[in-house]
Amino acid sequence: MSDHARPWSRRALEEGGFTGFVPVADLAEAPVPAAAGVYAVLRATEAAPRFAEQNPAGRFRKKDPTVDVAVLAKAWVDGPEVLYIGSAGDLRERLALLHRFAAGQPVGHWGGRFLWQLEDRDDLLVAWNPTHEDAEVVEARMLADFRERYAAPPFARQRR
Repeated sequence: MSDHARPWSRRALEEGGFTGFVPVADLAEAPVPAAAGVYAVLRATEAAPRFAEQNPAGRFRKKDPTVDVAVLAKAWVDGPEVLYIGSAGDLRERLALLHRFAAGQPVGHWGGRFLWQLEDRDDLLVAWNPTHEDAEVVEARMLADFRERYAAPPFARQRR
């Protein structure tokens, strides 16, 4: 199957209007718009994931974000490059929180904490798409499509 035809790939997101595709470490300098929209975190490799025993992300409210490796393995979804989908009233602010949480600061971006236990977490890419439509509605539509295709939510979009 060509990359063009593969759902939930970088190419599919680009065709849907997403831009950015910057490493998490570079988010602080990225030209993220101060606008409502949706964002995604991608892993652009087909290699099997390897999980770290400890999560280096921030301890929000002094809670350890570490998840058991067996839980991470069970949540893994084979096929898509997209690992997380989110929405924001202000993409710049929300992605700044994501960046700070990934860097070990105690901020609230708890929902995507599975991302930071991937051993190749430094290679993850973040993309965004400002929208004039309600960002939460767009996010819900994206999550529904993902679940329909893979019978599961994106890997890091777990409610635990």
